[in-house]
Amino acid sequence: MKKQILGLSAVLFAASLCAAGPRGNGPAKDEQEIRALEDRFVAAVKAKDVEAIMRSYAPGTELFVFDVTPPRQYVGFDAYKKDWQEFFAGFPGPIDTFELSDLSVTTEGKLGYGHSIQHMVATNKDGSKMDFTVRVTDCYRKIDGKWLITHEHISVPVDLATAKADLASKP
Repeated sequence: MKKQILGLSAVLFAASLCAAGPRGNGPAKDEQEIRALEDRFVAAVKAKDVEAIMRSYAPGTELFVFDVTPPRQYVGFDAYKKDWQEFFAGFPGPIDTFELSDLSVTTEGKLGYGHSIQHMVATNKDGSKMDFTVRVTDCYRKIDGKWLITHEHISVPVDLATAKADLASKP
């Protein structure tokens, strides 16, 4: 009888561990996939690889972006790809630093959102360095089994007394 109770206890314990552990298709896996997308994005920006950068974004007109530079908005994949190409043309030197921090990701089904702080140091055409920090909010959608950014909002705090952007924003 003791062997049966001990055996049943072991089976129940193992079953409870399996039930409590991470699932293959749950929010934890989705969050990991989005974090991997953001890691690939960081590597692509550091390499100034526009094609790799754009693999993070939804194709066609599903993409909508508010960037810190004019125009006010970019509608569609092609418009935002052009923005990245023009951005890198303004910084012909290396990307000295590109860091993404404070990433928070939430998912529910095929939708997700996240926000992060992104810091970059890049070399201008004249050789000087531009050091800036932006706040980024992304909306993700799982399309054909793959998480992609469908909406992005990039911003910087503004000092209302001077109307100047705070490119070194600190908490």
